[in-house]
Amino acid sequence: MNTLLLLKKNGICLLLILCSHIIFAQNNKISGKVTDTKGEALAGASVTIKGANKGSLTDKNGDFSIANVNNGTVKLSISFIGFTTKEVNVTVPQTADLSVTLSDDETSLEEVVVTGVFDKRTKMSASVAISTLNVKQIEAVVPNSSADLLKNLPGVYVNTSRGEVGNSIYTRGLNYNGGFFYVSMQEDGLPVMGISGLIQPDAYLRADATINKIESVRGGTASILGPNAPGGIFNYVSKTGGQTFAGEARARFGLEGNGKNPYYRADFNVGGPLSKDKTLTFNVGGFYRSADGPKYPGYKLSYGGQVKANIIKNYKSGSLKLYAKVLDDNTAQFEYTPSVDFQNPRPAGSFTNTSSTLIQSQQFTVLKAVSGASKDINYDTQKVGSYDEKSIGLNWEQTFGEGWTFNNNLKYSDKDNISQTTAVVFPFRVDQVVFYGVSGNVAKFGTYEFYNPTTGQSYGTVQQLPPTPTSGGIRFIPNNLSLPGGDVLQNAVFYNPNPYGEVSMNDFIDQATISKKLKNMTFTGGLYYASTKANRFSMIPAGQSFATVENQPKTVAIRYTSLAGTKFELTNPNGITNFGGSGVYENEANIKQTALFLGHNWDITEKLNFDWGIRAETFNIKSSFVTPKRVTPDSPTGADGNATTLYDNRLFTANPTQSFEKTLSFSDVISYSMGLNYKIHDGLAVYGRYSQGRKTPDLSYFMDIANQQLTSNISVEAQDIKMAEFGVKYRSRNFNLFLTPFYTLAGNIPNFQIFQNTDATYYAPARVYQKIETKGLELEGNYVFNKNFSLRVVGILQSSVAKEFSVWLAKTNGPADDEKVSYNGNQNDNIGNMFTVTPTYSNDKFTASINWQYMGKRWANVGNAFQLPSFNSFDLNTSYKITNKVQANLSINNLFDTYGIMGWAAPGGFPAALDTQGFTKAMLDANPQAIYATLPIMPRAYFLTLSYKF
Repeated sequence: MNTLLLLKKNGICLLLILCSHIIFAQNNKISGKVTDTKGEALAGASVTIKGANKGSLTDKNGDFSIANVNNGTVKLSISFIGFTTKEVNVTVPQTADLSVTLSDDETSLEEVVVTGVFDKRTKMSASVAISTLNVKQIEAVVPNSSADLLKNLPGVYVNTSRGEVGNSIYTRGLNYNGGFFYVSMQEDGLPVMGISGLIQPDAYLRADATINKIESVRGGTASILGPNAPGGIFNYVSKTGGQTFAGEARARFGLEGNGKNPYYRADFNVGGPLSKDKTLTFNVGGFYRSADGPKYPGYKLSYGGQVKANIIKNYKSGSLKLYAKVLDDNTAQFEYTPSVDFQNPRPAGSFTNTSSTLIQSQQFTVLKAVSGASKDINYDTQKVGSYDEKSIGLNWEQTFGEGWTFNNNLKYSDKDNISQTTAVVFPFRVDQVVFYGVSGNVAKFGTYEFYNPTTGQSYGTVQQLPPTPTSGGIRFIPNNLSLPGGDVLQNAVFYNPNPYGEVSMNDFIDQATISKKLKNMTFTGGLYYASTKANRFSMIPAGQSFATVENQPKTVAIRYTSLAGTKFELTNPNGITNFGGSGVYENEANIKQTALFLGHNWDITEKLNFDWGIRAETFNIKSSFVTPKRVTPDSPTGADGNATTLYDNRLFTANPTQSFEKTLSFSDVISYSMGLNYKIHDGLAVYGRYSQGRKTPDLSYFMDIANQQLTSNISVEAQDIKMAEFGVKYRSRNFNLFLTPFYTLAGNIPNFQIFQNTDATYYAPARVYQKIETKGLELEGNYVFNKNFSLRVVGILQSSVAKEFSVWLAKTNGPADDEKVSYNGNQNDNIGNMFTVTPTYSNDKFTASINWQYMGKRWANVGNAFQLPSFNSFDLNTSYKITNKVQANLSINNLFDTYGIMGWAAPGGFPAALDTQGFTKAMLDANPQAIYATLPIMPRAYFLTLSYKF
């Protein structure tokens, strides 16, 4: 019995012990915190146990807790909209709280965006064509410029063949005026500049380590939420400080110009909390680089950098962000390459895609006594183009409760540019009359000797003699000419005008919005205001020079001997002639733009969303300008008092100041847009949208030197852009697809041309107006095959037709015989199919990707004279994590050194080279071997980058 009693007691104890183990096992919990890569808490992230019906959402601090978890090892799945889902194994019971960091999902249609929408929403729920590039995608490539990054977005035409600045971007067939005419380039939600035209916005936009992501919207609501942006908004969003101190330093060495020209660059970015409670944070970063350039001109092409910073104070109901930027940079735009063969365009003679046609280093002074200006002009090609900006801004976000939110973003900037590089470089034969017309020496009979001003070596002579009864005109007789470049054009020199320009722009930009969120809808009202003061001082050109037709052209000096035997120097000892050029042009303008906009977003059901918006703008410009007046006859002795030196004999004074004012009222510039988005299920949505955007002119319309007289006497009008689009968005665990068919009709587009008078001055014929229709399909897709391999494809199929298009054709100098021709029904120029395909392989340490870019055939002009050929180019990008903090990247741009043509200039030199629309099929057929010029993509370049993150 004692044994039985003992067994009973032991059994009860064993049962109690077992039950206690079960109870304690079920009472264990998993707890932790979820943050982003900057250490910011992610509130509302989902944390679930795989294979069990248990989970939790993180609170406002990113903390979570899951109770009643059995002991052992479980797998957690952590997910949050816009971030890559992460799975981690956890041993229960825990020895310490779990810390999980989620990374941005570069393929997600559930990423939250703020650009181009009336309220924050995911791409899946927005009825606009939105695309983003995150910091991982940006860091993986070595772009030629800030604009070059955008070629990784669907449907965006990006031409960076001019170098780091002076690029072109357009979308959906809106290619008039090149540049950035129909899009808004933004930094942190505000335009880079109040109005473009004198300078393009990419001159003051640099991509460096401070960029966090790029958000873009094409068409649609860009007409409502962006100033003068019916083509789209591209918003470069800066990094801000996180909850922990973190930073990055990068050092990059490159060999551009197919491995010949050195490139050095350093980037940095640091940020973190400034206060113990971490409500005050900072971020500061920037870059400095020095480079000979892809096409080395014989002196440094690019040097300088920038610093950007921001400080943010977060408080319970809002935040304040103070931000600033200082840019001090120098770079030059590339000139065109002499080319042959319109059917298979290629560099002429010994020229290649690494050849520079910028003239060698030149320094000279144009005295104010010659130009009529208020100061002497010191010209130096080695200073290339300088771009300086100082800006400061303040962004205030405030939540008032009951659904009310206010945001005000304002910025003041002071921008300056001095440009002193050669332009419109083109070869002329020295034994033909055009050369003497350009240099102002027609009918100045005698012998012209061409020589190297540095060595004194003679290249030979040309006699200009009076006509005879049988010659049919002035005679030009070469004698022992041996000018370099005969494989391009016999007996020729490059014409190098030396333009000089100073531009200053002071911008004040402010955008305020107020939103009211109700149960299932949001109303957003806004005010946009931009005030710009622009000044320009120009000499087109400051002087003229001529150079050998070869890579890194050498200055050619000219000595003239009259028929009477008197010797004259047409150029100074450095090869410069016609000091003062055409005189000084000065412009001043004050531009004010005000817009009111209203948007309404309505979730009609859980699946159906409707939004609409309207924008009304005013535009006012008050401008004054001064044009030069040439004193005739020229001074017999010139500024140096020497009658035998003819290069400084021109004298100029100023004409009386003229002024004008132009205004467009609210009723003149009304834009609207409306769209529906229907979410069929979590992985599939469709949308449709119709928009009409009005586009006011930029400063090039009002301040073109050759056209100021005309502009001051004509009315100003807004262009009309109608756009319809339909989108299909699909997402699954490993596949995202975004298809957007679109239709664009752009009307009331003015065409601007410059022709030459009989006295060698220039004039603009009467403006004609165009209408362009474009149809297309944009594509963006991402497929993740497995954890190591993925594929991204973006592209566009499109066709663009000139519904109404006329141009003037110039025949002999002067307007008397100008002819107006119609190209109605022809294909629009420079519109082709484009694709970028990026396969990527990655593991824990190594990543490799190839960017395959295809550019389809494009008509060279609306006259459809010839087609620019299609081409393929490839960029290779690799990275290796040496440690958790140190990474090495190796990139090769244009891997196979493709000569892909992005632009061209017509035969005939200045100004004919600028008039590509005036070059006809008949002109080509009459002279198919003519020398013209092309702009290729950048040549092959190699870059090695070391980065340290802490």
